[in-house]
Amino acid sequence: MINIFLELSPIIQALLATLFTWFITLLGASIVFFFKEVKKGIMDALLGFSAGVMIAASFWSLLNPAIEMANNMNMISWLVVFLGFFSGGLLLFLGDKIYDLIQRKMKKKADDSSSSKLKRCLMLVFSITLHNIPEGLVVGVAFGSLAYSLQGSTIASALTLALGIGLQNFPEGSAVSLPLRREGFSRKKAFFFGQLSGIVEPIAAVIGAVLVLKIQILLPFLLSFAAGAMIYVVVEELIPESQTNKKKDLMALFTLIGFSIMMILDVALG
Repeated sequence: MINIFLELSPIIQALLATLFTWFITLLGASIVFFFKEVKKGIMDALLGFSAGVMIAASFWSLLNPAIEMANNMNMISWLVVFLGFFSGGLLLFLGDKIYDLIQRKMKKKADDSSSSKLKRCLMLVFSITLHNIPEGLVVGVAFGSLAYSLQGSTIASALTLALGIGLQNFPEGSAVSLPLRREGFSRKKAFFFGQLSGIVEPIAAVIGAVLVLKIQILLPFLLSFAAGAMIYVVVEELIPESQTNKKKDLMALFTLIGFSIMMILDVALG
């Protein structure tokens, strides 16, 4: 099975990897069929672990290969990496601001309970979906870069990155389905909207892998762009959310564990 996967093109590998991350979102959303809520400690531990994986991956799997490739192409490496990294974070920052603006307008126009409930549903799905797009791109870029045999770009690091993103998708799926269930949606509808937020990841992953393979000169920018998007998600959402737990020190330990595992895979197998 593993050998078959390794023989596939990077585009298909990225697609399969993000189908896995979407499946984890689906599993998170399916919690609505079994529980009214999930223990916060479990969710926060998953978020902390994923944050560590993504921080480590942002350097060893994305920024370091971006710098190496920019140097090989005789580019001004620090400038290319800075522009890519900052653009990735800035895009999500602007996305958050647009979402906040839409949310305020929707609240003003909500004049009856049924329309208000539908709008809250759409806002929840939109918020999670917005952050899943760059996560899909990250995985696509990681697998696409394998074609260039860059230092730090290994199949193990790409798969671990997909695993880390998948793990933090579990709380995201339940973060949509459980509140919608509390809003009065049926279990099936709450589950549907919960898993729907993750379906954009395979699409974004294929786009990212194709861009990397077809337009090689964009690779340093795209790698650093993905790193910037990841760091923004980690700093804006994952770590702050995990630190709302009463056992903050334990959640921080999960972040260190995630970082260490990703670092070992990248350094030892790279």
